[in-house]
Amino acid sequence: MFFIEKNDKPNFFERKFNILKIKNDTIYIPFGTGMSERQIEKIAIKTEKIIRKNTSSKKVILSNEIKKEEKYMNYLYMHNFDIQNGKFLFELLLPEITEYIIKKNNFNKNKCMISILINDLTEIEYENIKLLARQYKTINIVTNHIEKFKKLEEKLYIDEGIVITITNNKKKSLLKSDIILNIDFPKELINKYNINTDAAIVNVKEKVKINKKRFNGISVNDYEINYRDDKKSFEEELNKRYCLKDIYESQLYKKQRINDIRKKIKNDKVIIEKLILNNGVY
Repeated sequence: MFFIEKNDKPNFFERKFNILKIKNDTIYIPFGTGMSERQIEKIAIKTEKIIRKNTSSKKVILSNEIKKEEKYMNYLYMHNFDIQNGKFLFELLLPEITEYIIKKNNFNKNKCMISILINDLTEIEYENIKLLARQYKTINIVTNHIEKFKKLEEKLYIDEGIVITITNNKKKSLLKSDIILNIDFPKELINKYNINTDAAIVNVKEKVKINKKRFNGISVNDYEINYRDDKKSFEEELNKRYCLKDIYESQLYKKQRINDIRKKIKNDKVIIEKLILNNGVY
């Protein structure tokens, strides 16, 4: 696995000939202003060659500065690189994010209504729904594919006596929801629903802006974590240039059972450090 960051002080030849520097497991890119698409493509090709020569892993972690280079990132995706962006971890941490929001807002845990917008039921979301349903009394599943979730509804009731509601009423489904966990609804779809004006919405798959004029709630599009210092195998300076969530996600074996990954997260004492909104942090 490689870290990729900007070469802040490229010399004349590095800048002119797009020379990439390598030190240990980090590739330094000589990005400058006014670079052409062809130059960016060449840098991406050179990146691919360096990584292919040195490792069989396709995992890469991009610095915060490199993340601003969207064209370069797109070329990396075209070469099938597994860019660590915290999205996998985002889904896993939805119960922790929910708890963080409840504490921040001083919500009554026993009265808080949580709605989950979801069309595709993955293993992660299956486990998340079970966890959330055990902790909170009112869980709504809002979906365009009600038939997919009927078995889950029946299983939770038969096995654990847990009752969840499955609906797709655009006028009423979200009107009383305090927290809305948007798993995979695009912004065009979620904006068709009547939404509680003070709701906290967590968007996992893509950034979403609520277009309702009276919406006074928060829309969470990203997050940052912290965890045990003895589990951080990198110097403090690295943490300033990269997102901790990306570094931690790279350490997870995603093919493990979800419950085993959650045990690791608990053991590493992963906590939500902050939530990132459209217009600030929370």
